[in-house]
This record gives sequence, structure tokens and C-alpha cells, in this order.
Amino acid sequence: MKRESAATYFIAFVLLVLMVKTGSVEAQVNYLAGFDKKKIHFGIQLGYTQSKFDYAYTEDDEVRTSLLGTGSYYTPGFHLAIISDFRLGNYFNLRLLPGLTLINRTINYNWTTDYLIEHHNPDQKRNVESVYGEIPVDIKFRAFRYHNFRPYLTAGLSYGFDFASMRNNKNNNDQSIIRLNTSDFRYTFGIGFDFYMRYVKFAIEMKMTFGLSDLKIPDDDLFTRSMDFINTRTFMLGFTFEGN
Repeated sequence: MKRESAATYFIAFVLLVLMVKTGSVEAQVNYLAGFDKKKIHFGIQLGYTQSKFDYAYTEDDEVRTSLLGTGSYYTPGFHLAIISDFRLGNYFNLRLLPGLTLINRTINYNWTTDYLIEHHNPDQKRNVESVYGEIPVDIKFRAFRYHNFRPYLTAGLSYGFDFASMRNNKNNNDQSIIRLNTSDFRYTFGIGFDFYMRYVKFAIEMKMTFGLSDLKIPDDDLFTRSMDFINTRTFMLGFTFEGN
């Protein structure tokens, strides 16, 4: 994520947290006092995502004679999940968040001048769209509750299956696509803030997801050979609503 974009999201996030926190403290009414003592509760999560590829630029000398470099930048997406929250103790919860994530990642190619002339201006950008069915498992550590406000940390693992994968599509050098494996394993960590309201618990959460799997399917074209491995990195700004 570009530094300016990350800073903007972080500032907006902090301001939103402070506004909601201020309102809850001024009310001086402790809503949902027994909420965190429940053994299990459910909810939904909506999220705005930014995703990009994390990769290693190839060491293949043949490719490097045609390609000066590649770049991948964060692009927006959407996330929807169902929350199943199991209480493990006063400060820990186990959370299952099965859901769907729609993401689009891009790769930009910086071809040499000779290659551009020889191949009549080949594509300089590839989009890879995915619809992931995900099964994340998180451990949530909750700090002390202060009135209607409670910060927390999360960490966990996630498995994703790409329903829009093009791994079985025929590939060729004229209309090459970036083919990826359907399964992806990741680790996650995040920070969030719970706000206890009259009827629901609302939370704002920032989470980073890092791919563990090499998604690359070896193809004999420069678009794919330009990278020695490929995985995905995703930032999410999520909003959760959990019932009493």
C-alpha cells in the first residue's frame, strides 16, 4: 500500500474510533453488561479490502533481457463473513469467520524498448480477479472493558479457495493469463475496538493477511516467468455487528 494511502486510512480509522469512543463514554451507561460472559454468540462482518501480489522478481536472465521489472499495487475489494464467537475465558475468544472475499490484484510490466518495438506494444498490465471462499480461525485477546469500549488484538490462520480461478484455462503466449492455484493458506493479525451499544456490539477492525502458499502455476510465457513465486497480501478495514 502506498504510504499516503495507508496514512489516510489510519487517520480516518483513529478519528472514527475516537468519535465513537467519546460518545460511549459520555453516555456513562454500560450497555450489554453480560455480553462477554456468554459462551457463544454470532454476528456478521463487512469489510473493505486492499490486495496486491507479493512476489520475487525472477533471476531468469532470458526474461530480464526483455523485462526491466514488475510492480503490484493495492486495489480495492469487498469482504463478507459470518462470525461464530466462542468464549475461552475472561480475555480470550475463539472465532470462526467463514465468508467470501472479492479481490482484484494487478501486475504491471516494464518492458525494454527493444521488446516493445519487436512485439508491437505488448500488454503492460495484467489483472487477476478472485472470489475466495474463506475459513479463518482467529484467537481474539480482549483488554479491560472501559464503560462501552474495549480494545482487542487478533491472530490466526485462514484457508481460502478461489472459485474464480483460471488454473484450468488454456494458456498461450499471445493471450497469456496469470494462472494461480485455487487453494491458499495465510496467517493474519489485527487490531480492533469493540463498542457496546443498546442492542448490539459494534466493532471496527484493521487486519493484515499474508499468504503462505506459492500460488504460481509455471507457464512458459514472460508474464508468468517474470516471478519466481507469487502470494497475496491483503489489508482489511472491517465492521462487525454481534447480537446479544
